[in-house]
Parts: sequence; C-alpha cells; structure tokens
Amino acid sequence: MEKQLDPMKDDLPLMANTSHMLVKHYTLDLDVDIESQSIEGSIVFFLETGSRYRNSSSADEGGCHSRPDETCKMGAPEPCHVPVTGPSACSSEAEDNDCAASDKGEKDTSDKNGNHSNGEQASGIPGLKSCCDMEDPGSTGFMLVLDCCDLSVLKVEEVDVAAVADAEKLTGSAKVRDASEELGDLRNRIVHELVTLPAHRWEEQLCYYRCCSQAPACGDLAFATGPWSLEIRKPGIHAPKDFPHAIRIRYRTKAEGRSVTWTTDQSGRPCVYTMGSPINNRALFPCQEPPIALSTWQATVRTDAQFVVLMSGENSAEPVPLQEGVLSWYYYVTMPMPASTFTIAIGCWQEFKQQPFTTNVWTNSDFSLPFSKADYRWHEERCGHVEYPCRFQNPDMRLQSVIPYRVFAPWCLMESCKDLALWLLPQCLSAAYTTLGTHPFSRLDVLIVPSNFSSLGMA
Repeated sequence: MEKQLDPMKDDLPLMANTSHMLVKHYTLDLDVDIESQSIEGSIVFFLETGSRYRNSSSADEGGCHSRPDETCKMGAPEPCHVPVTGPSACSSEAEDNDCAASDKGEKDTSDKNGNHSNGEQASGIPGLKSCCDMEDPGSTGFMLVLDCCDLSVLKVEEVDVAAVADAEKLTGSAKVRDASEELGDLRNRIVHELVTLPAHRWEEQLCYYRCCSQAPACGDLAFATGPWSLEIRKPGIHAPKDFPHAIRIRYRTKAEGRSVTWTTDQSGRPCVYTMGSPINNRALFPCQEPPIALSTWQATVRTDAQFVVLMSGENSAEPVPLQEGVLSWYYYVTMPMPASTFTIAIGCWQEFKQQPFTTNVWTNSDFSLPFSKADYRWHEERCGHVEYPCRFQNPDMRLQSVIPYRVFAPWCLMESCKDLALWLLPQCLSAAYTTLGTHPFSRLDVLIVPSNFSSLGMA
C-alpha cells in the first residue's frame, strides 16, 4: 500500500516514470459546474519515449513548439471537427465508443492483479511500488505511471491519431502506410513527428494537437488508481516505445480535491480557483511532476455564461457562445513548463480597463534601479533551452518595457482597482523590466483573489 504522507512534513511523492515516457503536450477539454462543484472532461497526453529507452535512431528530444495566436491557419475552428479516414476509424458521432471490440462498458472489471478497465476506481492499490523507475519495464510488461490524487478516473483509452485527415503527412509522406508497418507504430510515428515539429510551425502544430485530441478512440487501456498515482497498461506491451503515444483520460474532480478551492469572492458570489501549494495540480488532472517533465498545453473550458474563465495561457482568450447560457474559453501555452504552473480561476470577474498609455512610456530613466547587465548577455547569446518561440530572441520584444495586461476583480472592488491597481501595474512591470530585462511571457492577467487565497498558491 502506498505510504500515507503528512503534507505538513513530507515531500510529495514523484510517482511518474518519466525516464520511460515523457508527456510533451496536454490537451484538456473540460466542463465546469460551479453549482455542483465539479470539473469533468478529458485530457489527452502526447508522449515521447524517455531518454532511457529511446531508440538511437530517434530524433533529438525537443519541447512542443508553438506560439500565441487566436486562430489556426489550418482552418480548424472551435470545435474542431475531425475528418476520419481509413478502415481503422471509428464513428465520430459517439466519442465514448471504442474502435476495439469491448462490451465492458462502465463496469468495474478488475483482474486479480488489481488492474481495471473502465469505471470509477477504489482509493488504494495493494502492492503499488513507491518508485516505478527502479524496474525494467520489459520484465513484466510496461506500465505508464502518472502523478494523480483525489480524482475519479472514468476511462482511459488509446487515441487513433491516424484517423485524422492528413495526419500521415507529418511522417513525410501522404501515402498510405506500408503494409509491413503496424498501425500502432504508425500512430506513434505520427505523434513523434507532431511533438518535434520546428518552432516556426507552431500554428500548424497547435491545430494538429487539437484535431488529434478529438480523434476517436481505438481501444480501452487497463488502469488502476492509488492515493498518489494512476497506472496504465496495454496488454502485450513490454517496452515504452511500443506503448500508445496518444492516450485520452476521462475523469471528474472531487469537491474535496486539494488542488482547487470552491468558495465565494468578495461580493459573495461563487467562484473556483487553483491553489498549487498543497499537492500542485494532481487533483485537477493527471500529470507528470518530476523536474524533467516540462510540457506545453492547450485547454478548452466550458461554463455558465455569467462566469469568466482565466488561465495561465499566453493568449487573451475571448469567449465563444455555445448553446444558450454556455460559453467556451480556449487558452494555450507554448513554453514547455511544469504541470504545476497550470492555473485556472473562474468567477463573476469584471475586467477593469487601464487608461490608454504608450507601451514604452515608462523608461529606464524613470527608476533608480540599474538595467541588468545579464539582460545584455541574453540579447547577445543564443538561449540554451529546447526550441520554442522565445521572446528573448525577438528584438521588438526586448524593447517592450510594459507587456500587455488585463485586470480582473469582483465588481465591489471597482474603485479600489481604478485608484490603485491600474495606476501601479505599469510602473511595476516597467520596474521589473528595468531590473530583470525582457519579460519571458507575452501578456499578463492580474486577478484580485478572494481573501482565503493561499499565500503559497504561486510557489
């Protein structure tokens, strides 16, 4: 049985076997019900074989390469309708049905080893190992392990990315796959080409991610949950390179989950926000938490029209009306970052507009703090990180002393925001630029949070 930890004394366990497989991109599709205090939906993982088990012929490992933009050049609107081709495809009308023959439905089909197919799982798994990287996966069959806590996992399935129209073009050929190539190998090769697209193709990459995430399933995967982990297996798979590189997890959060706070704002209206300090985002979505696990993400969130959805995305999302009384919000990030940096806040927020000003009105001479010499070094040298659209290499961004920002708060704080926040923010941003140099992100949202917000929430 997994050790029960004391959050006040013990570090969070790092269960994910990142040396075997790494998540390169998350695609989330979520429905938020403020009244029932639940978030339900799906998350799709795009994976690469870890450095410990990668074939020598594989391409160099890189981050997900994308950049902010509101639209897809490939013409994939929201929602993205996925064309399905080929004999392996499923019907796109019933997303919950699998291509593989399976009549298990939502029943608990645990086997004697504690593995499950679909259905909400028990809270503990006997014999769960504390560190999955210690074992050679080829000895007993490969198992993907994710960091997870306080979630109801409903289904885990393999995603048939080969069913997406034009997906095979990513492999360098529009031809139908060779007869000698297994369909599973083709799917994994498509994912590999997708996550390693060069940075200048970021728009195309984002569209492919979205379309592939909505592709039909092609079989259930056995899974089991523990207090701190989610284990996923596919029968007959003994090596990470053969494990599906695109998987979809359908899940539901729990009201008592320690990653989100359901509360009221300063006006007494309901809201929810993430608080990362207790267990990071493990009760918001399954993820990988070891330091090596850096990834990009994109998220579509639907909720009642009275609420505003803010997230730690690089784009300034504009809501899209769906059915009456429901809005959809879409955010993404292009810099590979830890899953713990994913933040969300949903409430009856009001945006308070700053007075018009010239972006560079705050100059270095307005402050006594010296301009950092380190920033000149960044300008003169190439960055050493994985490839992505980096602002430090953009001359225009290096001159932007105040990045675009928005300010949100409950209506009752309107006067305070106008008198203090809107006046102070450009000076703070310019001072940060003067001291530290180029802002690494393209924009900023500032939310005046409820008084019960954890002081370590941004740690």
